[in-house]
Amino acid sequence: MTSPGTVALLGTGLLGKAVAQRLQTTGHRVLAYNRTREKALPLVPLGVRIVESPWQALAGSGCVLLLLADMQAIQAVLLEPRCREELSGRTVIQMGTIGSDQSLDLERQVERAGGRYLEAPVLGSIAEALAGTLLAMVGATEEQFLRWKPLLQSLASDPRLIGPVGSASALKLALNSLIAAEIAAFSLALGLVQRSSVPVKDFMHVLEASALYAPMFQKKLPRLLAHDYRNPNFSTAHLLKDVELFLAAARRLGLECSSAEGIRPLLLKALSRNLHDADYASLFEVVNPPIDERNP
Repeated sequence: MTSPGTVALLGTGLLGKAVAQRLQTTGHRVLAYNRTREKALPLVPLGVRIVESPWQALAGSGCVLLLLADMQAIQAVLLEPRCREELSGRTVIQMGTIGSDQSLDLERQVERAGGRYLEAPVLGSIAEALAGTLLAMVGATEEQFLRWKPLLQSLASDPRLIGPVGSASALKLALNSLIAAEIAAFSLALGLVQRSSVPVKDFMHVLEASALYAPMFQKKLPRLLAHDYRNPNFSTAHLLKDVELFLAAARRLGLECSSAEGIRPLLLKALSRNLHDADYASLFEVVNPPIDERNP
């Protein structure tokens, strides 16, 4: 268990809110900022202090956790002039999903402002964050990793040092590309099973007994069968952002990306149906549309 301390948390979206709650319940004082303040207010009864500006959160703490949506949000929140003045002597831990090049650029900007930087993106969703069982991948020096490992252990039982800054970001993109690939493949397979009048229970029985099975299939199946994508753990819009980051990184490294490129249009079509904030399982609506929407 970590020793109590004050932590600034910027970004109280789905994951950020759960992280703030977990830190507060494990003995930390949390100063939270969110650009849409109303979204952070449910944390107040838990003891989290909601501040009016990001620099106020920085000024009251020595460590800053970034759980913002993307690099554009990080630039707007953390790197605005007043916040830059507060970075000196403070450590920034970037926990969202951004590209390796973006993480390295952020490291340079934080260090120029007199701060220190490491990345610790996580795999897992709201339930894992609340239970402290996220999978944390750390890009840092060994000294930084050891310094902040106790804090990260409040959120993840076994934080793993991957390598220098940029390496953990690359690993997170690789893992999130599998999320997209798995939901696209499972949606298509389930659609074929349903339209071929094969009982879904038989499909799942054989699948679960095989080497093809991934736990995500069973986890998402109720949503797909009910066509219910409310209360997401991870949104369609965020998955599209991560797929685009993955594709950019993979192309830059000379990889053949056609298999992953095919998922991007499906996600864009889901967004065109106002499924931005729906659970990413809503990709099923594009892959398996109602009969009257199929091409002749």
